[in-house]
Amino acid sequence: MTSEPSVDQSLLDAVEGGLPAALADLGRLVRIPGIAWPAFDQEQLRLSARAIAKLAEDTGVFDEVRILTAEIPGGGEQGQPAILATRAARNGRPTVMLYAHHDVQPPGDDTLWETPPFEPTVRDGRLYGRGAADDKAGVMAHIASLRALHEVRGDDLDLGLVLFIEGEEEFGSRSFARFLADNADAMRSDVIVVADSGNWDSETPAVTVSLRGNAKFHLTVRTLEHASHSGMFGGAVPDAMLATIRLLSTLWDEQGAVAVDGLDTRDAATPDYTEATLRDEVGLPQGVQPIGDGTILSRIWNKPSITVTGIDFTSVEAASNTLSPEVTVVVSARVAPGQDAADAYAAIERHLRARAPFGAELSFSEVDLGDGFLVDTAGWAVAEAREALRDGYGKDPVDLGVGGSIPFISDLVREFPGAQILVTGVEDPHSRAHSPNESLHLETFRGAVRSEALLLGRLSERSL
Repeated sequence: MTSEPSVDQSLLDAVEGGLPAALADLGRLVRIPGIAWPAFDQEQLRLSARAIAKLAEDTGVFDEVRILTAEIPGGGEQGQPAILATRAARNGRPTVMLYAHHDVQPPGDDTLWETPPFEPTVRDGRLYGRGAADDKAGVMAHIASLRALHEVRGDDLDLGLVLFIEGEEEFGSRSFARFLADNADAMRSDVIVVADSGNWDSETPAVTVSLRGNAKFHLTVRTLEHASHSGMFGGAVPDAMLATIRLLSTLWDEQGAVAVDGLDTRDAATPDYTEATLRDEVGLPQGVQPIGDGTILSRIWNKPSITVTGIDFTSVEAASNTLSPEVTVVVSARVAPGQDAADAYAAIERHLRARAPFGAELSFSEVDLGDGFLVDTAGWAVAEAREALRDGYGKDPVDLGVGGSIPFISDLVREFPGAQILVTGVEDPHSRAHSPNESLHLETFRGAVRSEALLLGRLSERSL
């Protein structure tokens, strides 16, 4: 019978002493609007990268800290700046890669924010600001845990370390695979900690054990060679919007569940989770019913979903009495863990082509695919992570499925097949990542830093 690892109180004390500085640094990072979309000031991403590189250097643990880019396949364009810091393992100790990303989502409509999106604001135990949770808190969880580790272990640390902070995760990680290939020798690790997920709630930690894949594409529906007067020809001529509405409606059944043959469902149990909890966490009004069938978490974790996330069409302000010749929509599908994303996309395209109403012409473009992920929970690193989370938060962790996607994990698996991958995070169900009023629960952040410091401390004692 193996004994449980002891809790290194000196590490926890170092974490507590460093939390004020970590939160101050997080606030400074939130003030930098580093957005990878070309329409935004790209100098801000370079400023963000330089700030994080300096934080990495100042931890005192790395042999080398660099800001690097990689080529985006298919055109020679360079990706966004990433930070790569490395420290060689000694005396047979493992190497751990710590991943997060420093780019953020666009803020959206500023009027929907209670406080400015890039002015970090603390209220009611939460830090508000774009990137406060996703994922600059992940960056600072790594930095803060490394600071504590260096304070306690100093130069006696034998653990190998790779800090990889990406700069374009929110924009599709376009250069990610090439970056890994270009820097494979420097980045090769035994354990990879991806700090870009969430927790069961603000007090209960989680190990993410499954992620859905994604299949995103643009669909253009065309019914006319040019626009025509809706009074002169309406009732006889199908406009593109009519065809688009009819076509898209075939993707779901009457309950709102996906109705596309060829999309798989994963058969796996889910924890208890009530409709009341769902309403509280997402702001679902009482008069609006949830969609789909089966347990609520099975719909989110284990089944496919399809969402129309964008449309190119005449705005309300510019609307005229016109039959539209063409409509383009953005379709975002989430793919059940275990199904190949390319197969899922092919099934959706077949479905749509077979149901084009009135003979409408369909074209597909901007296809973006990413496979889901299932963690091998039998690995020793998962066991170490669960113990560290329990000791860091003071509660047993939950095995969590996530309805979202982290497509680049499949790149990590392909490039480093021997590595054990741990998906953790600092978000809770009220963080509102990607939405107005994104926030970080400060006690959740504290638990995340405590847990990661304990994990790194224990791995530094482990021999391969």
